[in-house]
Amino acid sequence: MVAVEMEKRDGAAAMSPGEAAKGGARPVDRQGLLQHSREFLDFFWDIAKPQQETRLEATEKLLEYLRARPEGSEMKYAQKRLIAGLGMGRETARPCYSLALAQLLQSFEDIPLCSILQQIQEKHDLQRVKKVMRRPALFANLFGVLALFQSGRLVKDSEALMKSVKLLQVLAQYYNHLQEQPQKALVDILSEVPEAMWQEVLPKVLKPDLNSILGSPEHLEIFLLAQQKVPVQLEKLMGSVNLLSDENIPRLVTVLKMAANSVKKERKLPAVALDLLRLALREDKFPWFWNEIVEQGLMKKQFWPASYLCFRLLGASLPMLSKEQLQLVMRGDTIRHYGEHIVTAKYPSQFKFAPEMNEYVGSFLEGCRDDPERQLAVVVAFSSITNQGLPVVPTFWRVVRFLSAPALKGYVAWLQDMFLQPDLDSLVDFSTDNQKKAQDASIHGPERAVFRLRKWIILRLVSIVDSLHLEKEEALIEEVARFCFFHSFFETKKPTSQIPETGQRFSFPVEGRAREVFSSAFFSLLQTLSTHFKQAPEQTQGKHPWTYRLVQFADMLLNHSRNVSPVTPFTTQQRQAWTRMLQTLEELEACSSEAKAKATAFQHLLLLVGIHLFKSPTESCDLLGDIQTCIKKSLGEKTRRTRSKAAKPQEPPWVEVLVEILLALLAQPSHLIRQVARTVFSHICAHLTPRALQLILDVLNPEQSEDEDDNVVVTDDSEKQLENEEDKSSESEDDKNSESEDESEEEESDEEDRDGDVDPGFREQLMAVLQAGKALGGVDDDDEELGDEAMMALDENLASLFAEQKLRIQARRDEKNKLQKEKALRRDFQIRVLDLIEVLVTKQPENPLVLELLEPLLNIIRRSMRTSSTKQEQDLLHKTARIFTHHLCRSRHYCRDVGNCVETVSTQVERLVQQAAHQADSSVALYYFNASLYLLRVLKGNTADRSIRKPQKKEKTGTSASTKPKGPEVAQAASCLDLNLVTPIYSSALSSFLTKRNSPLTIPMFLSLFSRHPMLCKSLLPLVIQHVTGQTRPRHQAQACLLLQKVLPMRELRLCFEDPEWEQLTCQILAKVTENLRALGEAQTKSELLKNRSSLELLNTLFRIINHEKLTVDLTVVRDVLQGKQQYLQHRVRQKEQVAGSSRLYDIYWQAMRVLGVPRPKSEKKDAKEVLSATQSPVSMKRKKKGFLPETKKRKKRKSEGTTQEEEAKPAATGGDQPQPPSTGKKRKRKKAKVAAQAQVEGTPAAKSPATESLSPEPPAKTPKLRKRNRKLSQVNGATPVSPMEPVVEKQYQKELPQKGVSGKSPQLALQPPAKTPKLQKSNRKLSQVNGTTPGSPTEPATEKKYRKELPQKGVSGKSPQSALPRKKARLRLSLANRSPSLLQSGAKKKKAQLRKATKP
Repeated sequence: MVAVEMEKRDGAAAMSPGEAAKGGARPVDRQGLLQHSREFLDFFWDIAKPQQETRLEATEKLLEYLRARPEGSEMKYAQKRLIAGLGMGRETARPCYSLALAQLLQSFEDIPLCSILQQIQEKHDLQRVKKVMRRPALFANLFGVLALFQSGRLVKDSEALMKSVKLLQVLAQYYNHLQEQPQKALVDILSEVPEAMWQEVLPKVLKPDLNSILGSPEHLEIFLLAQQKVPVQLEKLMGSVNLLSDENIPRLVTVLKMAANSVKKERKLPAVALDLLRLALREDKFPWFWNEIVEQGLMKKQFWPASYLCFRLLGASLPMLSKEQLQLVMRGDTIRHYGEHIVTAKYPSQFKFAPEMNEYVGSFLEGCRDDPERQLAVVVAFSSITNQGLPVVPTFWRVVRFLSAPALKGYVAWLQDMFLQPDLDSLVDFSTDNQKKAQDASIHGPERAVFRLRKWIILRLVSIVDSLHLEKEEALIEEVARFCFFHSFFETKKPTSQIPETGQRFSFPVEGRAREVFSSAFFSLLQTLSTHFKQAPEQTQGKHPWTYRLVQFADMLLNHSRNVSPVTPFTTQQRQAWTRMLQTLEELEACSSEAKAKATAFQHLLLLVGIHLFKSPTESCDLLGDIQTCIKKSLGEKTRRTRSKAAKPQEPPWVEVLVEILLALLAQPSHLIRQVARTVFSHICAHLTPRALQLILDVLNPEQSEDEDDNVVVTDDSEKQLENEEDKSSESEDDKNSESEDESEEEESDEEDRDGDVDPGFREQLMAVLQAGKALGGVDDDDEELGDEAMMALDENLASLFAEQKLRIQARRDEKNKLQKEKALRRDFQIRVLDLIEVLVTKQPENPLVLELLEPLLNIIRRSMRTSSTKQEQDLLHKTARIFTHHLCRSRHYCRDVGNCVETVSTQVERLVQQAAHQADSSVALYYFNASLYLLRVLKGNTADRSIRKPQKKEKTGTSASTKPKGPEVAQAASCLDLNLVTPIYSSALSSFLTKRNSPLTIPMFLSLFSRHPMLCKSLLPLVIQHVTGQTRPRHQAQACLLLQKVLPMRELRLCFEDPEWEQLTCQILAKVTENLRALGEAQTKSELLKNRSSLELLNTLFRIINHEKLTVDLTVVRDVLQGKQQYLQHRVRQKEQVAGSSRLYDIYWQAMRVLGVPRPKSEKKDAKEVLSATQSPVSMKRKKKGFLPETKKRKKRKSEGTTQEEEAKPAATGGDQPQPPSTGKKRKRKKAKVAAQAQVEGTPAAKSPATESLSPEPPAKTPKLRKRNRKLSQVNGATPVSPMEPVVEKQYQKELPQKGVSGKSPQLALQPPAKTPKLQKSNRKLSQVNGTTPGSPTEPATEKKYRKELPQKGVSGKSPQSALPRKKARLRLSLANRSPSLLQSGAKKKKAQLRKATKP
């Protein structure tokens, strides 16, 4: 609004009458001001927009514009607009104009700042402004001063600086509107003022009074700034001031609290607090400042803004403190209060300061890499903040990546020392308020704190290894790995120098549960080492995997039995298994290069199971023996795919044993075991036997897994469960309120379960107790009440009865939870076992055993589709579907050795197709149908004769590119695919699809079948054709038509037919479609309408095939049937009796009629458009075509005259052979017109796609504006608006000519337009005389028109007898008129004027 007012005011006051009389220069200036370009004025609108890029771009363009015109009126105008914009009502626009004004002043330094400041004060005068506009005026003055400051010129101009300081002091009085913004701006300005100007500014901004200095944070900050900049002048002004004294403590605390409250929303550290900290460091009073001001003052009362200020002050002070000062800061109440905040701030709605503190610590560690002692002090101090022994920083604290190598080594050493000999007194330990209330000495003793601390330390060591680089810190990684392994499974008897881990002993004894946590952390470390630190063979000559190093370390520990001993001592059998494992490892290292990959996989498996020997000795010992036996047998026999029998019949093959071992390992929830199992199975899957595969499928079989007990016991992660229990116990102490809420919810759920689980037995027992106590009143009972003893006995009986019932309900609930947990574990186990299936399908796709995976995978998909409620079920479904679809069905390779299993595979195909037809869900049926297609692909790819087997190539859909029709039949005869067996299977499925009401089969399934097997499609086509008509449902007839419509254009199918067979098939389908079309337009239901539309689309497809292949088919019957339905369909469209989709049906109908030579009349097109527009929704009616004026905006008086000129130019400019002028339509319309013309030349009707609009070939294309003018002109003259060029009968006659052998050149423009008024006839005659043509009489008889129409059929070329030059000019004029409406309007004015003069008598 301000911009609009400025434009109006400047335009009105640009020139006064007195100024106009002074000279002639002013009117020119006024004209230039009023004719400012729209681009220049839009700059000021864009500056106020909320998008930052738009504002910056507009500011830059405005400066460029003004640099080109520095002396013009635009500069003054820009200043006024920007100054006025400072006080806009929209708060977001004020900073935008302030920034633009600052950029303007910075770019044009000749503009005096005092004048700009004066204009701001005059425009936004605080004395004269109304009360309503006072707030915008205050902000305008403030942003004006900020603009001067941001320009960088204010601190250089003393006069403008003093005026700005004075203005800011005035603005500071309006605290209700501006808060402390003027004082903050004053501080920012003074921080940039040079020392030379401070002497003049200092008395203006600072009073020589200590009370005023300590009255607000801004005054204190100005004092500290002056003390830093000009201490001498400050001392002259105020004398000697001891700010950091004991008497100033309360006022300093108050000022800092005010500063903390002012930045509560910004969440940043106030500058005055950091300046006070620097002052304390300069005056060596930091301990006094921290103890008295921070901890005893700000932290005394629970005021969270002040606490956050202390936290930020702590983080910001880290780079400025020495090691001793760091120890002082990190041991006080501030750091303890910070730990309480981390523990208690758990809910999402609470503010969490930990990320901000991590940034402070990370920046400090990154900035002082050359000082490892300070780095180590800070990291150890933060790790020492504990809540009842548990450090508050997470185990995955990322800031350790900034530690230098000495600091990291020292930190690891500190962690190891605290792990072995915890020093609880050195920790900054605390308890929350809830923990203090629930304090129990028996539970919260030092043993619990030590356990929590050790658990955190061992996990902290593992996460440190995860964040290290192998090349740089290999020694440190090995040290941590040895430490974790030793203290997880061994204990020290006697220290020895050969084993550094025995140097220190535990000061607190280690419990059993602590050992479990340690072992779990070690295997997590082992997984990290195996995953992230895989060594390349070329880089590690002579080195071994980390697992091998740890096994060697464990063997060394076992050999030093005098110094160390295992926590769980080995038996003789277990020690022998360990020794044999080491021997097998040596044998695997000596293997040849051919079997090196398999030996490496077996080596990983042995090492992994050998390490687990310390965790579960009994199970691992048995596994080690079986694995060694399998390794020897696998490496002893030749690598071949033949299924060799075992040497001894009673012993199972080694593959089966190894598969059972892998399944037993996969039962454990370990990612490392999962990776090793995949690697090993990838090397043994080539030797897989049916029995071994059945072991895997038994796990995946849902019915068997649920009904029977599994051979493999699925274990749970007890360590994780233990950690969760610990975390829950610690969290429960902190969250009493939430716990009470959960208890109340549990009680409510218990009541609901109690109400729902009342069984008849409990009800009978309750009735018996009540009757025994005579608590139930009856008819014969006396009115006497029960005594006290009877009531007490009754209460005891009821209490015991309900207690038993509660126990039964809890038992049922526990049983239910147990079943759910077992089910979840079983699903996780099945997901892990699917890895083996994926490896088999990927590595051995040509193995015949892959064919046995289809139905088990389909069973999993079918079952998971029904019960995919949980995330585990969904994961199982997604993984199974991915393996089945991508790795199995779409694989480039498949089984080439079916052998004697052809009948079995054919039977499997039949079973899969039947199961697909009986599914309730189409998505499940699709998987079964695709499985049958995969088996057909296998049968087709296997040759009947083994001797002519070809090497496998890339599989292609469809047949070969041979043009011989016998090609598919020859290929079919050479394969194992027997059509006599397969055709009845799919024939029954197709019949079910075309007859059943709710069939799960779909058209895309059969399309994929027909495209891959065209010979099968040829056999099934009669069945589809049979269902096009008959007694079947209309919906099924529509399905048959759609299927034929998609199948007939297939090139693969066409190669299976001879030409006579194909023509006969086309005629047969055409007859069926014609029979369907006899009921066209009589549809009453949606299915009948779909049937009619599908029949018409199939008819158009047949027309395209006939025209493309030039088949001799009689279309007379079809044309007669369609012509008989024309009036009925037209009547329904006009009466608006159509159901949804009938307009589309009408369009498809006329597409077919146009191919038969019957064009769509113009009137019917118009009626159809009117009906369509009438049935549109109000939203669609609002969508107007772009580029055209509405009817109310058009000038109707001159429209007929301009149209006449164009109408006469068209017949004069074009002849029979002339190409059509380009229309205003799109390129595809011109392309379709060209195709239609070419088809007429060849003597065949042009075949159009069903989706295109009908195009009449008679008149040349016109713009929509010309069509409207012709239509209106004909209505004015009283003629019918059927066709402006020729009657419908002559169009039809002209359309039928090419079918009789005529050349197809139609003399389209021989007919005259409809009758016009005498005035228009005269103008047309004159126009035609100018063009060199003889005007035809408007009242010419119809016989002469017809005779002229027939001339080209008797050998006349059809060209008009006009000269070439005028015809060329007329064509050019017409094309220009069609292409450019603006050119037509501008060029037609002079011609209209000439025509008016010529027509005047």
